[in-house]
Amino acid sequence: MLVKVYGSAVFGVDATTITVEVNIDKGIGYHLVGLPDIAIKESSYRIAAALKNTGYQLPGKKITINMAPADLRKEGSAYDLPLAVGILAASGQIKSDNVDKYLIMGELSLDGSLQPIKGALSIAIKARDEGFKGFILPKQNAKEAAIVDNLEVLGVENLTEVIDHFDEKKQLQPTVINTREEFYKTLDFPEFDFSDVKGQESIKRCMEIAAAGGHNIILIGPPGSGKTMLAKRLPSILPPMTLREALETTKIHSVAGKIKNAGLLSQRPFRAPHHTASSVSLVGGGSYPQPGEISLAHNGVLFLDELPEFKREVLEVMRQPLEDREVTISRAKFTITYPSSFMLVASMNPSPGGYFNDPSAPIQTSATEMQRYLNKISGPLLDRIDIHIEVTPVPFEKLSETRKSESSVQIRERVTKAREIQSLRFAKLEHIHYNAQMSSKQIREFCKLDADSLGLLKNAMERLNLSARAYDRILKVSRTIADLELSIDIKSHHIAEAIQYRSLDREGWLG
Repeated sequence: MLVKVYGSAVFGVDATTITVEVNIDKGIGYHLVGLPDIAIKESSYRIAAALKNTGYQLPGKKITINMAPADLRKEGSAYDLPLAVGILAASGQIKSDNVDKYLIMGELSLDGSLQPIKGALSIAIKARDEGFKGFILPKQNAKEAAIVDNLEVLGVENLTEVIDHFDEKKQLQPTVINTREEFYKTLDFPEFDFSDVKGQESIKRCMEIAAAGGHNIILIGPPGSGKTMLAKRLPSILPPMTLREALETTKIHSVAGKIKNAGLLSQRPFRAPHHTASSVSLVGGGSYPQPGEISLAHNGVLFLDELPEFKREVLEVMRQPLEDREVTISRAKFTITYPSSFMLVASMNPSPGGYFNDPSAPIQTSATEMQRYLNKISGPLLDRIDIHIEVTPVPFEKLSETRKSESSVQIRERVTKAREIQSLRFAKLEHIHYNAQMSSKQIREFCKLDADSLGLLKNAMERLNLSARAYDRILKVSRTIADLELSIDIKSHHIAEAIQYRSLDREGWLG
């Protein structure tokens, strides 16, 4: 008897439906074809033990299983459940009337219980688009898949529940989640708050500008000046994610298997990889490409602490994703694109010893050593960072103050207003939502300057020997400063403030 069961393969952030054809005939043997990997080939042992421990058995006949399309590589242990259901239905041990109406995925344990899978959200979206009645999957992934409406999401704990459902002994109950209610319920107060930061008013101002326009920022300062503390608080002043952004972010984390018993992600991601990270772990890849840190930080913040300590080739691979806001991973047989629209926050010491131009410093560094240290970061990468700011240690008077400074919620209100202005400005442009995403064409359209501002910028460009990309960055940042002040036009003082935030471009910064 031939039976068709449906599963799914995830490539990039999208799923492809896989047809599992199970044929049982006279003879003896177990033949699994259709480009399965080692984990799928080993499934016969897991399935045999799970069936025996559930009160069923692997038929002693010739079992031929084809996973179509046969030229598409299948990987992972999540096909155990559809294979087991197909074998049971083809051998007549369960009713086969409804098995083709559901998309089925899950990894089997030897006792018949189910382990969680990756990419449940992407698979659920595909199941709904292709008109399946429901999606049967492990209970741990049910909340994640239930985000998708107009689809029965049936979370199961073991193989027996699936068998009882198809034999109509006990119907499975769909997992239902009110996506909007779930999303807005979790928009609570942040764990890290700017009210905890003493002093550093100019740095907080920079952070506010960076958050309002989605600008990349680098913090330069000695150890203990508060660079990491400030970076960790940046997500708390970013505008709340929209439902569309939350779905995009959840999809990527789902594919990477980072969602455990959770539904929609409503907090912006904050990723802080260690400086020993490889280029593959940062941008994604591998023999079966997985999203890297820059994609897991999509719609959130990627924090690179001690930037010069990262390998140069690792940092250089970020140049294209920073510009294009997506990363394309090419292999011999396929190409995958992951979104990577993130805010880059980097921090670094001004010298290898950590201190510079400080006569009381415990470690002295020469200007030559410092120049060599700064040269670890390429000019093109620095050009892609809109705001460079020096962070100085906080004096004792500020540290001992009992007065609370401005909270993240208050700053976020101003940031959100500025983002709303930008949303209206770019309403007709599909892929642009805030100032940092503007191309040269949009900069010419939305960043027009008066004569005073133009003269000021020309003088700065010539004196600091800035690149054309740095010119664009200054205009983008000045547009954001104007938005925060609710100003329609860019004024000369907006340009002057934006020029200040190019520390590493200034002549004489080394002394």
